[in-house]
Amino acid sequence: MRSLLRLAVVGIVAVIVFQVLVQKAGPPPPAGAAPALALPDLEGRRVDLTAYRGRVVAVNFWATWCGPCRQELPDLAAFWREHQGKCMEVLGVAEESGRQDVLAMSRHIPYPILVDERADVRERWGVQSYPNTFVVDAQGQVRKVFSGGVTTRDLERVMEPLLPATCPAG
Repeated sequence: MRSLLRLAVVGIVAVIVFQVLVQKAGPPPPAGAAPALALPDLEGRRVDLTAYRGRVVAVNFWATWCGPCRQELPDLAAFWREHQGKCMEVLGVAEESGRQDVLAMSRHIPYPILVDERADVRERWGVQSYPNTFVVDAQGQVRKVFSGGVTTRDLERVMEPLLPATCPAG
């Protein structure tokens, strides 16, 4: 009886460990072409990632209630200010956050913010937690994924070598 109980406990523990590992793994981040991304900005205009083809873009998924997201915002803003006009862009994708909360935080964010209140594009991009930043090269390929906070230095290190020789107008 005791060995049967021990075997049952070991089986239950194995199932729990397996469930935890599968849940943490989640879908892999996208490799190759960046998934579709077309969302409204804070003024309601639809912004499509394909419009930035020819530029290197950091696509930053965040939420207003996310502490690490709030911590990285000054670095993202500093990176954008320092590199605007250099064929690089930052697009913030506010997920699972009410429009009013995003508007309140936008006073501190100089780059374009797209709103995805229901997190419709999150799964397509393989986002499991916030913040998550994807570096997309000038040809629309995902070249690097940062899970967790990102710094100005991280973005410079990855994005500068990807810069095209010439930058499209606009």
